[in-house]
Amino acid sequence: MLETVGLTADESEVYRLLVATGTASAQDISGRSDLDVVTARLLLRALERKGLASAAEDSPEWFTAVPPQVALMPRLQRHFDALEQTRAAVYELAETHRRSAWARSTGEAVEIITGAAALRQHLRQLQHGTDRETMWFVKAQYVAMSPESNQEEFDALDRGVLYRALYEQAYFDCPDAVDYVVKGVRAGEVARAVPLLPLRMAIADRSVAILPLAASGTSRNPRELQAAVVRESSLLDALIALFEHHWEIGAPLRVTEEGQIGGAGTPDAASPVGEDRHLLSLMVAGMTDEAIAGQLRVSKRTVQRRIQGLMSLAGVATRMQLGWHAARRDWL
Repeated sequence: MLETVGLTADESEVYRLLVATGTASAQDISGRSDLDVVTARLLLRALERKGLASAAEDSPEWFTAVPPQVALMPRLQRHFDALEQTRAAVYELAETHRRSAWARSTGEAVEIITGAAALRQHLRQLQHGTDRETMWFVKAQYVAMSPESNQEEFDALDRGVLYRALYEQAYFDCPDAVDYVVKGVRAGEVARAVPLLPLRMAIADRSVAILPLAASGTSRNPRELQAAVVRESSLLDALIALFEHHWEIGAPLRVTEEGQIGGAGTPDAASPVGEDRHLLSLMVAGMTDEAIAGQLRVSKRTVQRRIQGLMSLAGVATRMQLGWHAARRDWL
């Protein structure tokens, strides 16, 4: 059992006998074991060198055991420390192997970039290199590139690139958000809105996607920001399908002559007209009553009263039913 702390089996046996007797000579050890006197003397000297026994000054043939808590506990602690260091090294090797195996299995499908500056540069390069189409999930509070600094969008629109942008409800609560959307739509962007988006994302030509990896509520330190660049793979196919799913259920947005956000479609004989259509499109886009009131320059109470009127016109009892009815009847 004491081999762990550096003793041989014979040394362990002699040390046990020495601890049990307190003080003993080679003859005593030989008489209590199967060891001959010469071997017992050699083992006692070995224990002395290892700090587990001490010879009497006046009688060097007699040896006393050093207490186990003094002689063995430090050795045991060093063994534990070495074991922990070995465990940490093995864990690090296993983690390196896991990352290496994952990298080999995914090839070049996913690249991780770090820092807001790097993300901003990749977003600019993504748009510069787009030939046909760019698809965006736009959430509230940008993480790397502000809307007003994204000149690359307008350069791409001038080249004939199709821009499809899907905005979540909370985005319209940001200062000047409506103005940015109006500017984009007037330049040729095709915009829709949904109540909530699962992530931020940009996809170019269905061949590469960029998405920040920070979860909601985590640190927004620009240096710590990480993003994934996803190239052609089943993962990219899944991201494209995710975009198309949300695009299908999104409410189309258009810009009115007054420079405000409105819905798309042609009214039927019993459909709302004018500002009511505008109000309805804003409601379906997910804007709050306060935000709608700000857009229409009326009170929140007026917005709520007019929504009740639209519900009566549609013959429905809830706003959700009103949104469904509006989409079905081309009121948007």
